[in-house]
Amino acid sequence: MIFLELVLQNFGPYAGRQVINLDPRSAENPRPIILLGGMNGGGKTTLMDSIRLALYGQRAQCSTRGNLSYADFLTQCVNSKANPTEKTRIELLFEHIEDDKPIKYRIVRTWEKNPKDGKDALGILGDDDTWPVDSLVNIWDDYIENLLPLGISNLFLFDGEQVKELAEQETPPQIVIEAIRGLLGLELADRLAVDLEILVNRKRKEIADTKDLADLEEIEQRLIEQQEDYQVIEAKLAICRNQIEELEIVQREALDKFVSEGGKIAAERNQLEQQQKEKNTAAENIRQSMCELAADVLPLALITNLVSQVQAQGAKEFRYHQIQLARDVLLERDKRLLQWLSELKITSEQVDKIQSFLADDADNLYTGYSQAEVPWLLADEESLSQLDNVRYHLQNAKASAKQQVSNLKNIEEELIVLARQMQTAAEPEAYQKLRNAVEEAQNQVALAKANYETTRRILAELTDSIEQTKKELKEYTDKNIDTKNREHIITSAAKVQETLKVFREKLTLRKLNKLEEEVKNCFLYLLHKSDLVYRIAIDTKTFALSLFDFDGKPVPKHRLSAGEKQLLAIAFLWGLAKVSGLRLPVAIDTPLGRLDSSHRQNLVEKYFPSASHQVILLSTDTEIGKKEVETLRENEAIAHEYLLKYNSTTRQTTIQPGYFW
Repeated sequence: MIFLELVLQNFGPYAGRQVINLDPRSAENPRPIILLGGMNGGGKTTLMDSIRLALYGQRAQCSTRGNLSYADFLTQCVNSKANPTEKTRIELLFEHIEDDKPIKYRIVRTWEKNPKDGKDALGILGDDDTWPVDSLVNIWDDYIENLLPLGISNLFLFDGEQVKELAEQETPPQIVIEAIRGLLGLELADRLAVDLEILVNRKRKEIADTKDLADLEEIEQRLIEQQEDYQVIEAKLAICRNQIEELEIVQREALDKFVSEGGKIAAERNQLEQQQKEKNTAAENIRQSMCELAADVLPLALITNLVSQVQAQGAKEFRYHQIQLARDVLLERDKRLLQWLSELKITSEQVDKIQSFLADDADNLYTGYSQAEVPWLLADEESLSQLDNVRYHLQNAKASAKQQVSNLKNIEEELIVLARQMQTAAEPEAYQKLRNAVEEAQNQVALAKANYETTRRILAELTDSIEQTKKELKEYTDKNIDTKNREHIITSAAKVQETLKVFREKLTLRKLNKLEEEVKNCFLYLLHKSDLVYRIAIDTKTFALSLFDFDGKPVPKHRLSAGEKQLLAIAFLWGLAKVSGLRLPVAIDTPLGRLDSSHRQNLVEKYFPSASHQVILLSTDTEIGKKEVETLRENEAIAHEYLLKYNSTTRQTTIQPGYFW
């Protein structure tokens, strides 16, 4: 399906007749993107509503309708400056394949202010835009449901707010869930189950007598009431679930504020004060120990060189004293040796040589250790030994002092950190206010969870009651109905229901497995970091997304940035479109939201050109800016560019060729 042309006449801010060529095809190279730029309030959302209105008429889910009746909504859509004699008109020309051939239809809707019968006039024109196809007018709702069902239209015609809502919620909104079920074909199984139940009830009534019929109708009425109650409570349960999610966000914000404004530190004040006291005591003990070191040998560290000189001088004088004593002993020995030699038969010449050698040797020994100065220290051996002990103790004292200085420095730094923490602690009044806010948020969450649990139990009990009523209905049928052929229908229908239940479960799993893989691939394709997510799982009932990393651990959704959440939502919509197998146009209003530059660039380069064979973008100048539009042009992705020029004086919008730049 391709939208070829949109015509607006006196619709919303669009005065007169204005035409937009939406055909993305060209002779040279198909380009998927139709880019329409406009400032906020300039008519972008109105243009998107015109497409929905043309397709679905009274059933259209237009963003500006609200609770208005269809007649009031149509009146509201009439241009304020329009000539009363002119009608408001919307035309949408599209093409699709029918019987393996391309065929074109032009949808024309016209109405005037305060329309008669409260509705518009619908016309369907054929290939040449002249001959009407009256046969389609009466069945148009059914016809368009086969091409682009209303239930899934929001997955192809969506806006930035829808993406934002889908990104922020843990589970998709109910309208998106219904669209997903329709897109995946899951609602067909549900519809078949309901039809089977209607058939069975009809058959029961046909074969029951008067009393049986009354009893049967009473059971059926009870079942209807229980099912209605079930729907009400189920809706209430969904509301409770949403309330819990909203209150948990408030609770996280209160906790973050409690921490950021010093509430947590204020709560730990006593503990911090105790730590501060212990650190001060430890610091004082270190200072006392250092004082004791200073009262001992440690001051000698200031004159280490002098101590070394004294030790060297003492050793030198002690050695000199020892040499003096040794010289006297040697002289005595030499004297005895010479006397002994004189008694031997040795010549006097040889004795003289020996005497000369001994004298020279004694002189050399003394000369080698003689001092240039007179000894002045005069330290004895015991004093020198004590000096060695002092040097040893001094080394130990220096090492101990160095370690204690380091310990004292670390403790003082820790005291500074503790003091800063104490300074950031909230004042008692502010702390109490922050604490009250946290407790209130926690109480609200607890209360909401309690309400949810109560509602869930009621729903479970009602489910059991419904099953019991169905069982009673079945037993009643088994006991009181004898008609074989109708009984066969009822029995077969029960079997079909069971088979259908299994089929629905398997169909859901198969579809969702494929969808999970597509959403993951789309998300990683759009994301600029590929190591964030390894697997994406989709809940079979709520369609909530769960992310897992490469270790199989869950990745909490709140850990994603706002931009990553929006990319995940877009990947979800993109994956759904791929799994559906439908070739439908995609229209996006305000597409980039709060995305940062890198995510925005990924979306511009990767998603927009690949989202579909036709992508209609409605953007402000800040979303798709000069850089982004130049990238799209360079990649030859844009087929047509238009600017929605809004005149604030006349409050009218005109459509001009070109973009902001």
